This record gives sequence, structure tokens and C-alpha cells, in this order.
Amino acid sequence: MKKFSVLAIAAILFAACGGQKNAQNAESADSLKSFEQQQIEASIKMHIDSIAADLGKLKQLPFVQENNGGITLTKEEKQVKPDYLLPASAAEEATTLAEKYRILSALNVDRKIAALYEMPVEDYDKAITKLIADINDPSFKAIDDANTVFETSTTLYDAMDENGRVNFFWQLAAAALVEELYVMNQNTDKFLSTFTDEAVSDVTFRIVVILDAINRLTEYDADIKPVAEALAPLEVLNATSVAEMKAQLAEAKDKINAARKALLK
Repeated sequence: MKKFSVLAIAAILFAACGGQKNAQNAESADSLKSFEQQQIEASIKMHIDSIAADLGKLKQLPFVQENNGGITLTKEEKQVKPDYLLPASAAEEATTLAEKYRILSALNVDRKIAALYEMPVEDYDKAITKLIADINDPSFKAIDDANTVFETSTTLYDAMDENGRVNFFWQLAAAALVEELYVMNQNTDKFLSTFTDEAVSDVTFRIVVILDAINRLTEYDADIKPVAEALAPLEVLNATSVAEMKAQLAEAKDKINAARKALLK
């Protein structure tokens, strides 16, 4: 991905979203829920595709430069290092498997940002390597050769589905979404500088629809419930203009922080 847009990254991470059926339900009820679940998932994918398409039309952020097929930050941007990233030591606080997946995802986001700002990433690398070893998910082997974020997320989802770990894909995606929104809220003016009113309206509407769909998926997988509860307050982001989006992000700052803490505790 060439554009350094956290919402674009979040959209792509959700592009392969799916869920699980509850095998404990009666056969007839399970059949009905399976159909309903497919409709919810189809809606998620449709809206995510639309978000990615909308963001792809935006101008490149002014502090980002393309370099040999990748992206770098301008010299001026790199002079002020972000002080809001998670420390690598946050990995030590994760105890449950779900927490380790979420911390892994958030640290991956912050590690990428730290690298763009030419900050030391050795501690991130060590923490991420240890988390991967602790989680011991064979699905991670499938993404070794992925070249883009989109290919990685799609390949990872398919592998996690095959290995019976697809419910944890939600943990990864939710943590990434919240961490990216948190980062965006530290730099609102910069990130919204390329948005139009139409783009803001389309993107935030689809985010609300996606969050609602995630909430409805809790009927089929209890493990998604904590994720849905953490993301629910973000439904306040339903702006129809850039000015309104700036105001909503400011008003939602505490909610985004609370969602971050809920997912990364």
C-alpha cells in the first residue's frame, strides 16, 4: 500500500472478515443462522471493498513520499517522533491467548509507524517474535512470502480458517483498527487533509455498518463479544463532512482511548 492512511490499512485488515457457526445449536436453527451469518459477512465485505475504493481515490498525504515502490516520510515529518506508540513491553501484560493476538496486532501497527519515523525497532522485533512463539499459530507461516498488506490479510484469514483459529482473526483485526484510529486521532489535521466531504461521509457510514455487523456476529461466536463491546463506542463516527469528522474525532478521543485499553489490557 502506497498511501499512509490508517483507515485504509484498517479497511484492508477487515477485508477478509468472517465468523464461525455455533455447532451447539439445533440443526434447523444452525441452518438459519448460517444463512443469516453469510448475509452479514457479505455486507461487511461489500462495505469494506467500498471503503478501500473510496480511499484509493484520495490524494497522497503531504508528508508521505513514494520510494522504490514503497513509502517514506518527508524529512520534516521524521523530525518529530511520535510519543504515543505502545512500548514493546506491553507484550508482557498479555496473559490470555486472545490478549496475545491483540497485542501482537497492535505492536505490528506501531512497529511499522516507528520504522517510518526511523525510530529503533529492535525491542518491537523481540516482543513480536516472542508473542508469535507463545501463540504458536501455524497460520502465521502462510504469510511469510506475502508482498502486500491485502495479500497478507487474505492469506492469513484463509490459513486461520483452515487451522481452526479464524475466531482469533477478529482479535487481530479489531486491535489493528483501534490502534490505527488512535494514531489517526493524534494527527487528525494531517490525516484528514486529503479527505473530501463525500469521502468522509461514505467511509464513516460504512464503518458504522461494519461495526453493527460485528455486533450481530456475536450471536454466532461468543469470543467476538468482547471485541464488539470494545468497538461499539466508535459508532459515534458518522460524519458527513470533514469539519464534522474533525469534531467527532475530538469528541470520541476518550472513547477511542477506552476501546484501546479494553482490547489491549
